[in-house]
Amino acid sequence: MKKFFLFLGILFVVYLIGINTVPQYIETQRNPVKSPAPYHVSPEAQALYDRLDFISDLHCDALLWGRNLNKRGDRGHVDFPRMREAKVALEMFTIVSKSPAGQNMKSNSEDTFDNITPLTIAKGDGPWNWFSLINRTLTQSEALAQFVENEGGKAIFVKSKSDLEKLLEARKTDKEVIGAMLGIEGGHALEASLENLEKVYAAGVRMIGPTHFFDNEFGGSAHGENGEGLTEFGKSAVRKMNELGIFIDLAHSSPAIVEDVLNLSSEPVIVSHTGVRAVLDSQRNLSDAQIQKIAAKGGIIGIAFFDMAVGEPELPNIIASIKHVRDLVGVEYVALGSDYDGSVAVPFDITGLPLIVEGLMNIGFSEEEIRAVMGENVKRFFLTNLR
Repeated sequence: MKKFFLFLGILFVVYLIGINTVPQYIETQRNPVKSPAPYHVSPEAQALYDRLDFISDLHCDALLWGRNLNKRGDRGHVDFPRMREAKVALEMFTIVSKSPAGQNMKSNSEDTFDNITPLTIAKGDGPWNWFSLINRTLTQSEALAQFVENEGGKAIFVKSKSDLEKLLEARKTDKEVIGAMLGIEGGHALEASLENLEKVYAAGVRMIGPTHFFDNEFGGSAHGENGEGLTEFGKSAVRKMNELGIFIDLAHSSPAIVEDVLNLSSEPVIVSHTGVRAVLDSQRNLSDAQIQKIAAKGGIIGIAFFDMAVGEPELPNIIASIKHVRDLVGVEYVALGSDYDGSVAVPFDITGLPLIVEGLMNIGFSEEEIRAVMGENVKRFFLTNLR
């Protein structure tokens, strides 16, 4: 019996070591920064950056990794201290609940091994999360709420227009106050339940992408197998999202879903992290026709920062992608959509955002246009459309 309890004790110690080392190792491997901080720009670019009132990013997956976002990390791309260092006012934190083994841009099956299951176990989540996508989703929602609460009034969980107005008012006297919004990457997290849609709304979710890397109950993914549009459940969910006030995020959706949502939705859409086919011709990216339809609907397009969305070298292609949207439909429809902490290698972490300002200055963007891209467009979009 003593040997049995000794064996259990050893297993427990191994487990504790695992939850303190394995997720950190995985994240370090999956979220590298190609050029570590600190970053340097011209005095003119830094001065313009320092004058910006509102900087925002539409997509970050930092909640997935189990990191304490209240502390400045030495891995990954975003946490609250680095947001403040970068003068970022509002970040959209997105929930990833499932990811197929062998994930790629061309074709993925929903039936392949799920990468998030072992990560969930390694993080020390309880068994209720091991095989439940909605439980994983609600746990990450609760984590963001707790991170915000831990800031002691220096952070605001933005769920409504009044919350955003509160953030804007607070930042007039204290730029240390930051805002966090919550989204879901992939409607499979709802497990085909409109009741679960109401649950995630109650948990603070205000943006959902119908699909991620594989086809699901909403319909086809841009990287899936069937290429289909919205299913009947997908149509019902879109109508319910409109009713509740949850934005539809068309990143990763099949062209057929993009078309269906634009025809069905009564509200403007978001594309939280994407590239444009004019810069990188990929099935992951938006065509000119899609960009024009999204703009006509009053939507907003976040340009991603990683090579599979914009190509290499990333920085000039990020700038080129922003310029393309501006030239095609107007500067008011383009924003930042980094995909930070999304299992991607990025050229710089969130403290490197001044590099984008310098890049936009170098190709002749005015200060007003730079302000729009760096966050004013996001602020206007949410002030207009959040309830």
